[in-house]
Amino acid sequence: MSASHVPPRLEIRNLVRRFDGQTVVDHVSLSIAPGQVTCLLGPSGCGKSTTLRMIAGVDTQDEGTIHVDGSLVCDTVFRIPPERRSIGLMFQDFALFPHMSVGENVSFGLRTSASEKRATATRLLDRVGLAHYIDFYPHHLSGGEQQRVALARAMAPEPKIMLMDEPFSGLDNRLRDGIRDETLDLLKEAGAAVLLVTHEPEEAMRMADEIALMRDGRIVQQGAPYNIFNAPADKGAMAFFSDINVLRSRVQGALTETPFGQFMAPGVADGTEVDIVFRPQHVGIDFDRGGKGPHPTVIAGTPARGVVRRARFMGSESLVEFLMDHDQQVLKATVPNVFLPKVGTPMWLTLRRDRCFVFPANP
Repeated sequence: MSASHVPPRLEIRNLVRRFDGQTVVDHVSLSIAPGQVTCLLGPSGCGKSTTLRMIAGVDTQDEGTIHVDGSLVCDTVFRIPPERRSIGLMFQDFALFPHMSVGENVSFGLRTSASEKRATATRLLDRVGLAHYIDFYPHHLSGGEQQRVALARAMAPEPKIMLMDEPFSGLDNRLRDGIRDETLDLLKEAGAAVLLVTHEPEEAMRMADEIALMRDGRIVQQGAPYNIFNAPADKGAMAFFSDINVLRSRVQGALTETPFGQFMAPGVADGTEVDIVFRPQHVGIDFDRGGKGPHPTVIAGTPARGVVRRARFMGSESLVEFLMDHDQQVLKATVPNVFLPKVGTPMWLTLRRDRCFVFPANP
């Protein structure tokens, strides 16, 4: 079979799950190649974990199909049991068996001889830097070390697919990055298709080859992290990744009028309310010069004046809030390093017009 015709390692098509008449997962489709990491990202309650449970086989879909390497694993009639799906599971609560040694935890469930089990445990523990703990018990290990043992245990059966549900959220921030990177290196080396559930955009951006942004049971946008961040599908998708500013306006002749000049709204009917949405880092700040600001430019548009309402240093940048002259709206701007103007200082703001998005206003 040529490379162009190799089926995805995991493919789900139009999965639907309902509880008490309410649709929790609504026609979700995903395709993940060997060695690829896809993050299912969204707020709590949007259907992420339910999707994972259906793929794992611990819950059954009401509609749709699940395929592994091109072969049907499950539809609404045919169903391969969970233990025969070659799918590994990692959760926030990794639940090592306290009465078993580290090595016994790793090899638990393997149907091989005792010597082969120990050899497998030794190899995997060595890969995560814990081979010297093989005869210790879980209570001797730190949280990060227990997480790595759980990873080794999940990898022992050599699963084709690894499902991970918020697996790092219980770890200390200083440990998290290193353990995440180690985990992904191991999974990619093994050629596993990885589906990671998280509600943290930064984690998804750091780990994923592809992000599927989920809301109210549906995937609203899917693509590479760079594309998801820089070409959001709607205001909600944009707001999920960062703070946003919003200007409300009305379309007339495919244009909207704002204190920052006109914005184009091609194809939008006259009279339609729209939101011009932009991130704080794309707001430019200039000083007031006797009531005058900078000249308009093609890139920055028309400046608008406001006064400083609050300024805070956030560690690597400063966040400055402005009360705008034209309507007393509060707009936020971020500035690298330390920039803490006094409250009440008049300043002029400009917007990176190429980083502003025009979306239909919410009803």
